[in-house]
Amino acid sequence: MKKSVFYHAGCPVCISAEHDIVSLIGLENVEIIHLGNEKDKIEDAEKVGVISVPALVTPSGNVLHINFGASIEDVKN
Repeated sequence: MKKSVFYHAGCPVCISAEHDIVSLIGLENVEIIHLGNEKDKIEDAEKVGVISVPALVTPSGNVLHINFGASIEDVKN
C-alpha cells in the first residue's frame, strides 16, 4: 500500500495534527514532511494540491487540509 503524506510547517497546530495523524493511521503508513525544514519539497506539495498546512495527502491523491496553520505562500517565505 502506498503511504499517505503529511505536510506541515512545524507550528503548534501542525505538530498537534501530526500526533493525531500518527495515532490514527500509524507511523508506518505516513510519510511526514516538514516544509519549514525541507523547502525543496514545497513544489511537490503544490503539485498535488496542498494550499495550506497541515495537510494530509491520501494514497488515492485526495488532499485533506486540516485546520489552518499557514498558507503554502507563508511557508515559502
